[in-house]
Amino acid sequence: VRVLLQKTENTYMEQNNKRMPEVDAEILFSIDEKNRQVDLTEKGVAYLSRYNEDPQFFIMNNLADDMAEVDKREDISKEEKDLQKNKISQEFGVKSKRLHAIHQLLKAYTLFERESEYVVMDGQVKIVDEQTGRMMEGRRYSDGLHQALEAKEAVKVGEITQTYATVTLQNYFRMYHKLAGMTGTAETEAKEFWDIYKLDVVVIPTNRPIQRDDRNDLIYKTTREKYNAVINDVQELTQAGRPVLVGTTTVEISETLSRLLRARGIDHNVLNAKQHQREADIVAEAGRPGKVTIATNMAGRGTDIKINDAVKSAGGLAIIGTERHDSRRVDRQLRGRSGRQGDPGSSQFYVSLEDKLMRYFQSERIAKWMDRAGHQEGDVIQAGIVTKSIENAQKKVEENAFGTRKRLLEYDDVMNIQREAIYRKRNNALSGERLNLDLNTMFEGLIDDVVYVNKKQGDYESFRFDVQRFLGFDTQIQAPDFNETNDINSLADRLLEEFQAFYQRKMLLLVDRVMPTIRRVNEEQPGRYKRIIIPFTDGSTHPLVITADIEKATESNGRSIISDIEQTVTLAIIDEHWKEHLRSMDELKTATSLASFEQKDPLVVYKMEAYKLFESLVRTVNEATTAYLAKGDLVLEDPKDVKEARAPRRPVTAKTSTNRSQEEQAARRAAEGVSKPRKVETFQRRTAKVGRNEPCHCGSGKKFKHCHGKK
Repeated sequence: VRVLLQKTENTYMEQNNKRMPEVDAEILFSIDEKNRQVDLTEKGVAYLSRYNEDPQFFIMNNLADDMAEVDKREDISKEEKDLQKNKISQEFGVKSKRLHAIHQLLKAYTLFERESEYVVMDGQVKIVDEQTGRMMEGRRYSDGLHQALEAKEAVKVGEITQTYATVTLQNYFRMYHKLAGMTGTAETEAKEFWDIYKLDVVVIPTNRPIQRDDRNDLIYKTTREKYNAVINDVQELTQAGRPVLVGTTTVEISETLSRLLRARGIDHNVLNAKQHQREADIVAEAGRPGKVTIATNMAGRGTDIKINDAVKSAGGLAIIGTERHDSRRVDRQLRGRSGRQGDPGSSQFYVSLEDKLMRYFQSERIAKWMDRAGHQEGDVIQAGIVTKSIENAQKKVEENAFGTRKRLLEYDDVMNIQREAIYRKRNNALSGERLNLDLNTMFEGLIDDVVYVNKKQGDYESFRFDVQRFLGFDTQIQAPDFNETNDINSLADRLLEEFQAFYQRKMLLLVDRVMPTIRRVNEEQPGRYKRIIIPFTDGSTHPLVITADIEKATESNGRSIISDIEQTVTLAIIDEHWKEHLRSMDELKTATSLASFEQKDPLVVYKMEAYKLFESLVRTVNEATTAYLAKGDLVLEDPKDVKEARAPRRPVTAKTSTNRSQEEQAARRAAEGVSKPRKVETFQRRTAKVGRNEPCHCGSGKKFKHCHGKK
């Protein structure tokens, strides 16, 4: 049947898929096993829509065309046009999410098999590691796929996860100054180690000569015949007093073989993702005479399978592989459980033409040859040339996988540049060492942008509005000065001086409202409390919880409180916007993948658009940080308490963290003390300001705004 199916498919795919449209016209969705993608056809979308009252429920119109149609209308006002455009955009977003959910459900049903890629335990969908066969606790598929699997298995559907930080393993490893490793199966991946890490692979000879007998693969026509042969072989080996390790590729196959062995009355252990707690006990018994162990993917397992002299004299540990894995490394890891340190042993792989690896690589040719040779039920092929062809098929799969990983790394290299820049700023905020410099750069960059943009448009009112919106104060620069001054740099310098004076006064006031309480606590109960909680907000979001060190605040006359506020605000804003940026980058990767249809390289398009997104991120972080610090204030129960200078209440502080409401109440009480202003240090410029149109200090010969000022 499979030969007939593949022959029919080949007929339609001849001459560059000439007749494939005849087949495609009838399908509702297509499955790409190689790239693990599912695509709905237009007929599939229409089929889904007919089950809803709205026939357009799943049908997405062209957004640009719809917007253009609204613009052409002359019978409605500009405001109505804007409303209609917003409505169109919202509907497009809703339908896009709806179709995305359908795509993920189709992937869950067609590409992900229970007991293979995942298992269901304790009412949860748990991912199984393809290489090791172990469950990956706490890991969830992203982009709604895990929720689709939960819906498929009728268990509780969890929340969609949000990515807070991301890095590929390759770039994570490349962060180390020195990189090395040791494994018994690196030789097959030598090219990848060199291409990615510039690492050579050196093969160290074995301590003792290998005595293991690695036999050629046994190829059967069907899976049923293959399993029967495996069970017969296991029975013969156990009767000879040899321990047997049966390797499987999925949990499902391991449980199928377990049922077959039970039917024959053969005692055995099963080691897969569901029995991983018993791993040590099962491996300890695996080398005993006549013991049978079924294991799913033996990578990293069984290195301590010990055999006694009786087993050695019987022929050692016997390895039986029930299927060739996509990777030669995993097959070698299975073989390597036997014949360790010169011990005797054997390895034998069983293959059927229905195996996934064989299906990918023209198993119909071998099937035809077997039919012509008069193949009968249970007949087997064993030949070196066939084993070699299987290994060649594995090489092709490995090359495809390497190509995928390398492409993923190329995309992540773009992210890596951005990641390094953001985490440099984040580390500065964490340590506080270079935070002053970073904040100065943010303030200056934002002020330059505000002046430049509004001066170019000649709009003074817009300039005043932007100053109030981003910097939190009303500028003293009047309309005549703004309109008549042609020197943008001097205008920006004036605004910067105004902002610095405003910011210094503001921070002094905040410190003076908190310090009396901190001093009193430190004097009355020295050493009892380590930190005090200060809620701080700009009024638009939930308060940020500032934790100030009481001893440092007292010694520095409150200067450390300013640093604590700046650190917490900068960290919170960087984290919030970086999280959203990661989501935007994921969406960008999906969107740019379609560029190949326009004869463009998706990676090049991705790099260009990613640069624009990052520029936008930096600008947004600068604006948000400056605005929050400029407009932020302490959270108080009643402003009158401050004005009346009422005696401060006893502050509630703690050595350990409390919940949000307790923290806010404690901080409100702590922030009610008032005293006269006291001078504290704030940020100061460390170097002379370079004008936008002056030569850059690096000596490049370019103007500052086109060189380091651009960054």
